[in-house]
Amino acid sequence: MGAARLSFRLVAVLGYSGRRADGLHELCAERLRHAEQLVAGTDAVLLSGWGRRRNVAEAELMRAAWMGGDVRLIADETARSTAGNAMSIADTARRLDATDVTVVTSRWHAFRAGMLVRAALPGVAVRTSSPPGRPPVGLLTRELICAAALPYHLIRLRARAQF
Repeated sequence: MGAARLSFRLVAVLGYSGRRADGLHELCAERLRHAEQLVAGTDAVLLSGWGRRRNVAEAELMRAAWMGGDVRLIADETARSTAGNAMSIADTARRLDATDVTVVTSRWHAFRAGMLVRAALPGVAVRTSSPPGRPPVGLLTRELICAAALPYHLIRLRARAQF
């Protein structure tokens, strides 16, 4: 009889499409390359992102572009927002009994994404990791506007996590 597993490490890569028609967006590719550098000792990688207007989902584009070696890849094509990503990460982490989650996203997005995942996944160590780079001004502005809705999403995710 084998020893019980003490930890399970999950890396979750958040997609980004920027409303492009097809292909892996440069920001999403940067996140993916960064995640590939983090996978030593990782048990699974969750690739999260949907496809706009019947296009190939970001998760599948990331899976096809993955060069991070032999690690279990899980593609979630349902997340359409950061709150949706948080729910998907929490559901996957619970299903896998993950004890440690690293959320890979852009630096300008990391604070909000990390807060949402922590709210959806109490009791699990959650950290963020980001590739280097400066945000485009438009995306930084959008992120500041989205921060206004953060309290609402935190309450909603915490309530969901209690069930």
